[in-house]
Amino acid sequence: MSSIELVLGLLVAVTALALLAGRLSVPYPILLVLGGLGLGFVPGLPPVSLAPDVVFLVFLPPLLQAAGWYTSVQDLKTNRRPIALLSVGLVLFSTFAVAAVAQAVIPGLGWGPALVLGAIVSPTDAVAATAIMERLGAPHRLVAILEGESLLNDASALLIYRIAVGAAALHHFAWSKFAPSIVLALAGSVVAGYLAARIWTWVTGHVRDVPTAIILQFVTTFAVWIFAETV
Repeated sequence: MSSIELVLGLLVAVTALALLAGRLSVPYPILLVLGGLGLGFVPGLPPVSLAPDVVFLVFLPPLLQAAGWYTSVQDLKTNRRPIALLSVGLVLFSTFAVAAVAQAVIPGLGWGPALVLGAIVSPTDAVAATAIMERLGAPHRLVAILEGESLLNDASALLIYRIAVGAAALHHFAWSKFAPSIVLALAGSVVAGYLAARIWTWVTGHVRDVPTAIILQFVTTFAVWIFAETV
């Protein structure tokens, strides 16, 4: 089964489960988890294997774009301190904690591969938690903090992951070598993101044709991601 067929099949399954969750009045993440577990026990299904590049390119950009579109800017400003601590501080702490434990239990594991492992598992996905808490009537501030954290923690983890992969390839990790890259990536991401958002807002504000606006939004979402990956 090709990657395209596999992705389309997964999207169909997710859509069907999401529609069923709406009819049953059940938070859709719960039904998606149960559906995934059920598919794992179906005999005769082909093994599911997706390249990381496919996941990053196909799934992550629209998810982040949708999260950014629906996230309240006012909530981000109001809760900027806890969101920053969770999306940056907690991701860094979790990455190095996992790396330290991995080095302790896996003999001969260097800091590079250990940090790669830590960066992979450190960012939490709060989408399921927020969907369930909104249904249960959790406090708005708590939901806003989790939504803001889930929007930004992927950026922190991906930056750490790329640096860790470079360190693993060089078999050497030195802060003096990677610190300038970290600062440049952080500053460049903020500037590029702000400029891209301003340009996209200005362009879409002058488009009145709905099909053109949809195509423009689709192309822009992936174009910005590809540009960021290239830089």
